[in-house]
Amino acid sequence: MSDRNTPSRRELIAGAAALTAAPTLLHAATPRIAPTLKGRTILITGASSGFGRIGALFYARLGAKVIATMRNVPRPEAESLAAEAAKEKLDVQIVEIDVTDDASVASGSAQALELAGGRIDTLINNAGIGITGPVEVQDMEATRLIFDTNVFGIQRMLRALLPQMRVAKGGQVFNISSQLGRVIVPGGGHYSATKFAVEALSEQLAYELVPHGIDVTIIQPGGYPTRVWQNRNIYTGALRDRSEAALLAAYAPFTRGMGTEDGSGRSADPADVPLAIAEIMAMPAGKRPLRRAVHPGNKPQEAINRVSAEVQLAWLGGGGLGPLVKAVHD
Repeated sequence: MSDRNTPSRRELIAGAAALTAAPTLLHAATPRIAPTLKGRTILITGASSGFGRIGALFYARLGAKVIATMRNVPRPEAESLAAEAAKEKLDVQIVEIDVTDDASVASGSAQALELAGGRIDTLINNAGIGITGPVEVQDMEATRLIFDTNVFGIQRMLRALLPQMRVAKGGQVFNISSQLGRVIVPGGGHYSATKFAVEALSEQLAYELVPHGIDVTIIQPGGYPTRVWQNRNIYTGALRDRSEAALLAAYAPFTRGMGTEDGSGRSADPADVPLAIAEIMAMPAGKRPLRRAVHPGNKPQEAINRVSAEVQLAWLGGGGLGPLVKAVHD
C-alpha cells in the first residue's frame, strides 16, 4: 500500500479522542463560572496529575475539602501538590490509594473517611490507563491491567464509599469515561471496551441509586493535551516488545506507531473537565445530568447519548422500573 492508504496510528486517532489521564500542565483552572463548593468533601482517584490534580486544586479553590488520592505515595507529585495547596492555604489532603489493590482501597478509603469526619459526599473516579494496539495483540497481561484499573478500580471505590452515602441518603459519583466510551477507533486496544463498561456500569448504578438520593454522572472528555500519551506509551511499548513480530506485522499499520504517539496537535484546556464537574456539583440534587460530553470541538458521542436515553425510556419507562429510568433521564 502507499502511505496515503496506510495511515499511522496518530492519523487514525487524530480528532477522535484522547484517553483520559494526567496532563503535564498545572493550570490554575480559573473558572468561567464560579459555583461555590463550600461544605463539599470530595475524594478524587488518580490525582497525581491531569484532570485529577487540576481538579483537586480547582475544587479546593471553590471551597471544598478535597482528598486527593494516588498510588505509590510518597512521590514527587504528592509533594508538589501538597506544597501548592499549602501555599494557597487550600484544604487538600493526600492519601495513598492504588485502585487495582483491594487492601489499598480499603485502607485508603478508611483513612480518607477519618480525615473527612466520616462523610465523603462526592467521589470522582478519575484513575485510568490506556494501552493501544489491535485486539489480538492485547495479551492477557495487558487485558487484565487495563480492566483492573479502568473498570474494577471503579467498582472497588464504589463498594468502599457508597455505604456511607446510602446512610446519609445523599451523595454524588462522577465516573470519568471518554468519548471513546461511545465511539470506537480501530487500533485503540481495549480502552473503548473498558470505557463502554464504565458507561454501562454507571448508568445501571444511576438507576439503582435513585431511591438513595445519590446522583451519578458520566464525564466523557474528548482529546486533551495531557500526559496520558507518555503514560500510555510505557504500557504500549512494553506490550509491543513482548509481542511476536509476525503478529505485529499482521496488523500493520495499526501496530506501527505502538508506544510512540506523542499526542501533539491538541490545544484544548484540560481545566474544562474539572469546570464541568464543578458546575454539575452545583446543580440541585436529582437534577444533574447522567452524561456530560466535554470538549470545545467535535463531540460525536452526543448523538449516541440521545438515542440511548430515548431507547431506555421507551423500553422501561412505562413499566415497573419506569420511575427509576425517568428520574435519571428526565
